[in-house]
Amino acid sequence: MRYLIVRTEVRTFKPEEVNAAWDEGGSLRDECEAPELRRQTAEADNLDSALHLARALASVGAVRSGRQRVKVLRIGQPRLLY
Repeated sequence: MRYLIVRTEVRTFKPEEVNAAWDEGGSLRDECEAPELRRQTAEADNLDSALHLARALASVGAVRSGRQRVKVLRIGQPRLLY
């Protein structure tokens, strides 16, 4: 299984947007509609490697201060062995 490790900017919201989403029962963050701006990406072949890379990216000052975040996403289909 392959994994994508992404460091993104955290999108900020105005109080009106938060109130509107709360009143409508919707979500503020929809990655399919409007993904967060990517700052860095990497790929890994297994989960252990992906988590190791994610920990390294999480040590960046912007991530530690909350301005950016690190995401680990599973991509592709599992390989079938015959």
